[in-house]
Amino acid sequence: MRKVTQANYRKDPHYGRVVRAVNELLASSKVVTPVDVFVRMQLLSAADLENWRFGRVPYLERVIHCNLEKAERILRLVRFHAEARGLKPSRTYYRRWGKGPKQELRFSKFRVPRLEELYATHFVDIKALASEKPAPQPLSDDDFAAELEAMSTDEDDGHDVPF
Repeated sequence: MRKVTQANYRKDPHYGRVVRAVNELLASSKVVTPVDVFVRMQLLSAADLENWRFGRVPYLERVIHCNLEKAERILRLVRFHAEARGLKPSRTYYRRWGKGPKQELRFSKFRVPRLEELYATHFVDIKALASEKPAPQPLSDDDFAAELEAMSTDEDDGHDVPF
């Protein structure tokens, strides 16, 4: 197989499955993570992912259900597709879950920097985040007092607490 590049990634046989997985993730979240893409493509079970997150598996590639060449191809396809969709890359550090020291988790057996970066890069849909409604502003002291007063005078049910 030829190397996946920016010019030929859409012709790759795995491209359709990657696009479906990314679309499913973006429908339910604003972030696409490579490990979630592997789970959606059924190349990584949720149980194996959790075992890795808790440090029960030494490195993630040990439990991915495909050969390492295919895994690297999929990682590159995710990156190219995410860039084409305008998603912003964000490097994330995976730390061990559970009790004990929060050690950094390994993706590859030999900690290959290029692969570690591909696995650890999340892609964020900035446009969807920007279009969200802003968080409600906190009430000023005067508005809060007025609201409490209104609540306490609405109904008198015999309780001292206005709630």
